Amino acid sequence: MNRLANSTSPYLLQHANNPVDWHPWGTEALQKAKDENKLILVSIGYSACHWCHVMEHESFEDEKVAAVMNEYFVCIKVDREERPDVDQVYMSAVQLMSGRGGWPLNCICLPDQRPIYGGTYFQKNDWVGLLFSLADFFKNKPDEAEEYAYRLTKGIQEYESIVVVTEPATYKKDALEQIIGNWTKYFDKAEGGLGNAPKFPMPNNWQCLMRYGYLMKDESIAAQVKLTLQKMAFGGIYDHIGGGFARYSVDGRWHVPHFEKMLYDNAQLISLYAEAYTWNAEPLYEKVVEGIVNFILRELTSPDFGFYAALDADSEGKEGKFYIFTRKEIEKILGDDAELFCIYYHITADGNWEEEESNVLFRNESDQELAAKLGMSVEQLAEKIEKSRQTVFEARTERVRPGLDHKILASWNGLMLKGLCDAYRAFGQLKYLEIALKNADFVLRSRIAADGKLSRVKQEGIAFLDDYANIADAFIALYEVTFNEEWLFNAKKLVDIAIVHYYDAENGVFFYTAADDEQLIARKSEIMDSVTPASNSVMARNLKKLALLFDNDQYHQISAQLLRNIVPQIERYPSAYSNWVMLMLEEVFGTYEVAITGEDYNSKRCEIEKNYVPNKIILGGKKGSLPLLQDKFGADTQIFICKDKTCGLPAKTVADALKQINDR
Repeated sequence: MNRLANSTSPYLLQHANNPVDWHPWGTEALQKAKDENKLILVSIGYSACHWCHVMEHESFEDEKVAAVMNEYFVCIKVDREERPDVDQVYMSAVQLMSGRGGWPLNCICLPDQRPIYGGTYFQKNDWVGLLFSLADFFKNKPDEAEEYAYRLTKGIQEYESIVVVTEPATYKKDALEQIIGNWTKYFDKAEGGLGNAPKFPMPNNWQCLMRYGYLMKDESIAAQVKLTLQKMAFGGIYDHIGGGFARYSVDGRWHVPHFEKMLYDNAQLISLYAEAYTWNAEPLYEKVVEGIVNFILRELTSPDFGFYAALDADSEGKEGKFYIFTRKEIEKILGDDAELFCIYYHITADGNWEEEESNVLFRNESDQELAAKLGMSVEQLAEKIEKSRQTVFEARTERVRPGLDHKILASWNGLMLKGLCDAYRAFGQLKYLEIALKNADFVLRSRIAADGKLSRVKQEGIAFLDDYANIADAFIALYEVTFNEEWLFNAKKLVDIAIVHYYDAENGVFFYTAADDEQLIARKSEIMDSVTPASNSVMARNLKKLALLFDNDQYHQISAQLLRNIVPQIERYPSAYSNWVMLMLEEVFGTYEVAITGEDYNSKRCEIEKNYVPNKIILGGKKGSLPLLQDKFGADTQIFICKDKTCGLPAKTVADALKQINDR
């Protein structure tokens, strides 16, 4: 076994038996490269990555390929989920060189870590040829290698940089209309989502567009959101047997997934579908949320209620084998009930995807439409399908399961904790809150040290800005559903630490790494929203909320500066700034501060949450120390609607409180 044998990362352990002399990222490997004047080969991936497995089997398990790698390079394996800072640097390099990126990510660097070449997946012969060429280039043309490394590193350091905007900004509806107008050019108006294939769920995009459609009263945007939510929920990207979404679909109609299931996707999709239910009470949305939560509790939850990172795409060495069925298999499992099940999920004898006779389950019609066609009631159809689904689910449990990545990442647990709070807000089911509280307790016990600093993977480890941003966001959400101020104070502590160790006051942006972390060849900032919101956009929104809750001008100023810096970039590529656009929406429409005080605060809170007011924060309880709550406790339960440092008269009923919101 190589040096990865002592790792805790499932991804690194997958490579521990390779003949490649892999090192984990660290001082030993980096110093070895300098001492021996060898090129560094940095290979980055994650455990659920299908093409990472393919390249391992083709190249890294091959003795002859390994011999070349070991002879000419110091080979370093990196789990991108444990070290996103390393991944961020070398992903920037590959994107600058090729205009695209992905995983596996392979970068060849000088002994001082500066890259000279990189790419993603390579076939074995191409890989070996490339290695020989780069080794020869380094040996015979060191000056050219040095010049190229200098220029590329300079590009990495400037990549996604922002210009400080010092002038005060005013945000108006017409600017939002221009941004969204550019965005709509990429809408798929037939199948939902953006563009063609592949298609990613991008939950933050659709949450942003849902809020825009509602606040701006734009029915065409609202219709696109509804279309996308239905198409995703009906598609094969959703696991109709066991719940949960795959990472993306390889086609343009959400049919065939790339079968890995990631915690970060599913956590955000809980938030998206839960909020969508409050906006538009479609029963499908509630069913999807319940399915995702059940999947995560069953497959991705540790005994002490930390949430694991991912399920692999492969089982028994084959992508998707756990999830696909032939019609014969369904007939054997269901007997006489198979025909209806096959109609419902489009299961055919020939199969509906690339592998002969195999089927990825998907839907095309609502229960109402199909029941009418089949001459049965909606209730009969739903009952029969649910009974058959459970039978197929139980049969599927006998299969060899996909691999589990048992890392528990602070950042992604923050997303899941927020999702559970959002589910509780939307549906009022106590089980969602109970799970959220157990996870929050886990985070406090296992990811926050005595000095208040976070760790990403284990106690006393390093953490990154997304860990602080997403956990703080989740704690704020947990306060809003419990009115327990301890969660708010915990969020404030994390934000204060982030300001001290991550914030660059001169340039008005947060770095992704702390000032006292290991210094890589570039100290980067995460600006653009992607499959998860950028850590800077999450922190900007956290600061806006905390500024209101604590009446803290410093928080307000930092949040405002962040938004000012980013707004000039949004219009040209809106889908990469969706979380920033939500902050813009809050600036344009303002934020309602809903304070509920008195004995009956929780039932009033629950009643208010049934109404869609996306631009609000909610606070209160029987007692409280927050500035806005002062002098608002009396004998009766009261609701105060405040905005722009002005509160209306106390309302006794939710209807009266909502009237104040609607009249403003």
